[in-house]
Amino acid sequence: MIVLGLTGSIGMGKSTTAAMFAEAGALTWNADDAVHRLYARGGEAVGQIGEAFSGVIVDGAVDRTRLAEALGRDDQAFRRLEAIVHPLVLKGRLEDLVAAEKRGVKLAVLDIPLLFETGGEAAVDAVVVVTADPEVQAQRVLARPGMTRERFEAILARQIPDAEKRRRADFVVDTGRGPEAARAQVIEIVGTVLSPGWTASRRGLSHQSE
Repeated sequence: MIVLGLTGSIGMGKSTTAAMFAEAGALTWNADDAVHRLYARGGEAVGQIGEAFSGVIVDGAVDRTRLAEALGRDDQAFRRLEAIVHPLVLKGRLEDLVAAEKRGVKLAVLDIPLLFETGGEAAVDAVVVVTADPEVQAQRVLARPGMTRERFEAILARQIPDAEKRRRADFVVDTGRGPEAARAQVIEIVGTVLSPGWTASRRGLSHQSE
């Protein structure tokens, strides 16, 4: 099974691109969805987060508003949260991928916003970066409810710059040229990585048994 890491900065069209990979026959796995499951009632992260951050558990689930407030009060809080959540996300991802491979899935795409920031590129066979012109990106993000220029800039400050992501990518999908152009790029990538002569540039899940 070939495993691709899909990433891109905020507003680049990553979720839309992930859906295009699913349409092209790939299994898609979403990191944000995995976190939501961990935070929900009965989720694996609820107990540990409740111990680490007082008052953030409501009705057996993590209250995201209260958690955000707790994170804002403590400079080290993000690191404590990541130390809890990241190992659980990784465990769930590996379990899902192993199960998919046993089912005969040929291509899996991991939708991970902070792939490079967390070192996740080491666990995939190739990285696909979704990009668009800065003007298009800003227009998309600032159109979101409640988004401000200051918040947008703060989010960008926590992410590796788009130019650096593109430099480190194996494949790039430019969503700024419209959906049909992006879909054509996705189809080309799928055809490339599933072709018999393609060799993975990284040592991801498909090489772990070697």
